[in-house]
Formats: sequence, structure tokens, C-alpha cells
Amino acid sequence: MNLALPTQYLTPEDLVTLLRLPSVETVYQWRRKGTGPRGFRVGRHLRFDPDDVRTWVQSLMEGAA
Repeated sequence: MNLALPTQYLTPEDLVTLLRLPSVETVYQWRRKGTGPRGFRVGRHLRFDPDDVRTWVQSLMEGAA
């Protein structure tokens, strides 16, 4: 599967839209539990590298196979 992601850094809201998640709280829960894609802070703002998100999704798909 080729996950088409934008080239700019993603916000938690972007992940909600792209992955059709229930809310941004899901993204923050993943972060607290250490189960979601790797993220980083720019000041107070959480961002995700599209390549890290793609790698994380692929690892989930491989684990489900």
C-alpha cells in the first residue's frame, strides 16, 4: 500500500483527517503510551514527519499480516 501523504510536517489534526480517527485525543493517547508515530515539538506545537507516519503505518500493516 502506498500511503499518499503531504510533504510538509503534519499536525495532530492532519493525522485525524488522514487516518480517519475519532479525535485528536487519540493521537495524544498514542503519544503518551508510546504506540503512535514518532512526533516532535516545535515550541508548544506537535508535528509529525510524513516519512515517520508512513513507516509507522507500514509496521502496523506488517504486524497484522
